[in-house]
Amino acid sequence: MSYITLYRKYRPKNFEEIIGQNHIVKTLKTQINTNRISHAYLFCGMRGTGKTSTAKILAKVINCQNSINNIPCNKCDSCIAFNKNRSLNIIEIDAASNNSVDNIREIKEEIKYPPTNGKYKIYIIDEVHMLSIGAFNALLKTLEEPPSYVIFILATTDPHKIPITILSRCQRFDFKRISSKEMVKNIKNYMENENISIDEDALYYITEISEGAMRDALTILEQCISFYHGESITLNKVLEIIGAVDDNIFFRFINAIVNFSEIDIINIIDEVVENGKDINQFISDLIKHIRNLLLSNMFINEPSKMGVSQEKLDKLINQSKNINKDYLIKLIEEFSKIQLNLKYSFDERIALETGCIKLCCAIEENDITDIKRKINYLETKLNETKIQKVYIQDENLNQTEINIKKDRPLAIPNDIKLAIEKFNDITKKFDDLDRAFLLQSEFKSLEDNFLYIVTAKGNKSKIKKIQGKIEEVLFELFNKAYNTKVLDREEYSVEYKKLMNKNDLKTLSTVMEEKLPKNLISYE
Repeated sequence: MSYITLYRKYRPKNFEEIIGQNHIVKTLKTQINTNRISHAYLFCGMRGTGKTSTAKILAKVINCQNSINNIPCNKCDSCIAFNKNRSLNIIEIDAASNNSVDNIREIKEEIKYPPTNGKYKIYIIDEVHMLSIGAFNALLKTLEEPPSYVIFILATTDPHKIPITILSRCQRFDFKRISSKEMVKNIKNYMENENISIDEDALYYITEISEGAMRDALTILEQCISFYHGESITLNKVLEIIGAVDDNIFFRFINAIVNFSEIDIINIIDEVVENGKDINQFISDLIKHIRNLLLSNMFINEPSKMGVSQEKLDKLINQSKNINKDYLIKLIEEFSKIQLNLKYSFDERIALETGCIKLCCAIEENDITDIKRKINYLETKLNETKIQKVYIQDENLNQTEINIKKDRPLAIPNDIKLAIEKFNDITKKFDDLDRAFLLQSEFKSLEDNFLYIVTAKGNKSKIKKIQGKIEEVLFELFNKAYNTKVLDREEYSVEYKKLMNKNDLKTLSTVMEEKLPKNLISYE
């Protein structure tokens, strides 16, 4: 037997298997039980929510000769013919390709003849909004007063395109988006049947991007299964297949935005582009992330309502603590504008970068959200950079004043050694011009608690200008407050020689103490 795709294999076969449309199932069951079946139905709703499946189940049940509790028997002639796709009483028509007046005239001719098997002749017209105006007019009278044995079931994703004269002759049923909770529950069962392991984070992400359409979710899942055949399906594997980015990048991006860090923003965008991800998709996912931040505190213990796992919800709540709701709303509006402008831009990357830099730099005088955010940011930075003065004594009893940032642990020699080893990683945190000067310098140490930035001749003043920024980067990377000194190579060489001479004297003194008799050594 040939392979059957997942969405066809797990298509509902009776009313009990229909997912997320209980309001419609209950109404149709009641109509069948009370023999109040309408002659015309209109099933509306987005793709993949079960419109055509429900239409087929309804057609099968009302023609079944031995149905029990609205469940078809699958044994009578009508059910057997339906299951083998050769039923003459259930006619499916695709209005996208059969949308002319002549196609409707054929239907009008056919309905003159009663069903050969079963009680009803049912016409299921899919994507009915694609019919031409002439075809709608031809259908109008037939739809209003068909023979007693004819039932029309019209299905559409765009009910607003259907003439009001048609709408008024049908019972309308609106199919809802299937909730993430219901989709996850059912897909888990499907995967157990298929003996496939899948992580919960991957499941939630698939249902989120499917936007309530079960068919879309199963199609994405099947693609992942095909690519990673025999392997467990993880979130990273799903992201790789669909060309999306890891959720962690959105947390980093929002942190960069709220901290007005243009360099980090540009680096993240560069990372997205370098990995071949789509800018438009990135912005769409970013807007969803901001929306989740906005709602996270409303659903602290209900991750399923947001379509995320509890672990991700906890991360969202933690990030949203220090971000004002008004600012999140502003971000959604601004990134929506950026996304809208992408279609008119010759370079999507530039459009995103300039939009983000504008968010970091521009403050509109009449925008209280911008002003509040900037004030909060500056207050935070001010608290972080409060300086306390500490005095240390060197061996010559001279006092040296150093600045230590409040509440930050001081770097010790091992931390200084680590910074020297990670010099290249540290330079990556700077823009091209500053990095060029840094790369002409070196990190060095002497026998004290200072990290020495040893510069090329003529670069000392330039490095001193970014000395504070270097200390901030070091704290960001190693969570320690580094005391730095900027020296050129000649100055450092002098300091180094002084240290070596001191060490030589100490060594000589120690040797003399060991070799000379105790009574010849005097101590002052």
